[in-house]
Amino acid sequence: MSNELSGIVYVNGEFMDANEAKVSAFDRGFIFGDGIYEVVPIVAGKLVDRKNFWERFERSLAQIELEIPLTHDEYEKMFYELIEKNNIKEGAVYTQVTRGVAMRDFDFIQNAKPTCFAFAYQKDIFNNPYAKTGIEIVSVEDIRWKRRDIKSVSLLGQCIAKHEAHKKGAFECFMVENGLVTEGSSSTAFIIKDGVLITKPLSNEILPGIRRKVILGFASDAGLKVEERAFSMQEVYGADEAFISAATLMLLPIIKADGKPINGGKVGKFVPILRDMYAAHLKKEAGVL
Repeated sequence: MSNELSGIVYVNGEFMDANEAKVSAFDRGFIFGDGIYEVVPIVAGKLVDRKNFWERFERSLAQIELEIPLTHDEYEKMFYELIEKNNIKEGAVYTQVTRGVAMRDFDFIQNAKPTCFAFAYQKDIFNNPYAKTGIEIVSVEDIRWKRRDIKSVSLLGQCIAKHEAHKKGAFECFMVENGLVTEGSSSTAFIIKDGVLITKPLSNEILPGIRRKVILGFASDAGLKVEERAFSMQEVYGADEAFISAATLMLLPIIKADGKPINGGKVGKFVPILRDMYAAHLKKEAGVL
């Protein structure tokens, strides 16, 4: 995405030019990072992975005792207005809800009106060149808090990790804690070894990735067994294949980790199969397959 602001966004019941969008300096999202966000992919102008979006969004909100400010129907109507006003065919909608405006107090403020913000953006989900070339990743220390299962707007740890990866010329990183991989800075981490798809089990240590859930659901159809366990970077280096998943990336193969080639530096057999299966899943939900 460009750093330039453009398009129509939504703030607290109003649609406006992105350059006019403002919230109070006393918003708790600004002062404390007291809020939740989500990203919903758009395919052929339609929201996809909707059910999983609502499940994770509402779970995160409940974890910090924050009520959703709109009904499902109102929220989706607003999303579709953003899609239409910005003429988005493929990409995503980003939304966040914060606890709202109040004088600074560490305790959760009661009866504050939540701030609701959303915008839609264009992004090529299916024809990503990295799907064919593969990406490079590096390992970095996981310095984040203990409730990573909450999709909090407090993302400084992830920003530091992503910046470290980019400084080293990599696309993404695998964050490592106590010698084991947790996840990417903005993605879920996977490896494949001897026909087994391996990814860390769900806990407070990782975000419950929507793509993770869907991929594990059809792994057996791709000819893979599934093992949910933590793995080390040494296992990444020795993997037959490795990949990441994220909302607007689907799956991207990893061909090099910490400078070490995976599968001889080539995209492997299973990741393209899984990516094609995921693409078909999204297109089917969007009604274009």
